[in-house]
Amino acid sequence: MSTSFPTEGGCDCRFVRYRMESAPLFVHCCHCRWCQRESGAAFALNAMIEADRVTSLGAEPEIVDTPSNSGLGQKIARCPKCRVAIWSHYAGTGHITKFVRIGTLDNPDVLPPDVHIFTASKQAWVVLPVDTPTFEAYYDREALWPASSLERLNELLPLTEAYQACQQGD
Repeated sequence: MSTSFPTEGGCDCRFVRYRMESAPLFVHCCHCRWCQRESGAAFALNAMIEADRVTSLGAEPEIVDTPSNSGLGQKIARCPKCRVAIWSHYAGTGHITKFVRIGTLDNPDVLPPDVHIFTASKQAWVVLPVDTPTFEAYYDREALWPASSLERLNELLPLTEAYQACQQGD
């Protein structure tokens, strides 16, 4: 991963701006059909990061409830003016983490994928690099993530458990 942090990004109209204060936990390139449909592209490229490591520099995005393949839905943060998707909050961790859309970074080159997932449904014309791990479905996080990212994720565990307990109470 690059050491080019903090790094900034935002939407097309620059109404929503943000700064990633540190490197993300991990960068996923997902090739599932759901991500293809949602992104309108061959894959979705997201950097998973703790929400408190993303600083708002402009207007707050609008949160849009969106269906997901899991059936639990996701909340997509979109610019209220140009409607560009900036990040997502998935059901597992909710508002505790953000899955920042790499394409919204001012310099998206700083965060290439750490892993390609759900490649069983990737577009046939997409050629995956041989030096990046690929998986037909999901993968074992413990086997692939750097120790520092696993430690950071473990620090989020009490917040994640509290969030999930609240969701079950709804």
